[in-house]
Amino acid sequence: AVAGKAKTAAKAVRKGNVQKESAKIHTKVHFYKPKTLKLARTPKYSRKSAPSLNKFDKFAIVKNPLTTESAMKKIEDNNTLTFIVDTRANKRQIRQAIKSMYDIDVARVNTRRVV
Repeated sequence: AVAGKAKTAAKAVRKGNVQKESAKIHTKVHFYKPKTLKLARTPKYSRKSAPSLNKFDKFAIVKNPLTTESAMKKIEDNNTLTFIVDTRANKRQIRQAIKSMYDIDVARVNTRRVV
């Protein structure tokens, strides 16, 4: 058994079991760093103590009702309320904010940008 092992080892040495790997042929002038595996971060704990609240809520959207003479005339004649709102708010956000704050059904939202 020992002699058999020795024979196979000698044969492997003669044959050359381990072959030398040939150098890679580079076809481009520039060397590009190979793309390796990028693992997603798995933090041990959250870096924030509490999740941040949405600062753009209904109270930030609707600033105040407009109480000029023309606005009062619209209330009386057209049954229309006029509000000063944040310029970043869109019509859907304005509708939702008015509905939740004043418990009224909003038929239509007209916006006008005043500088």
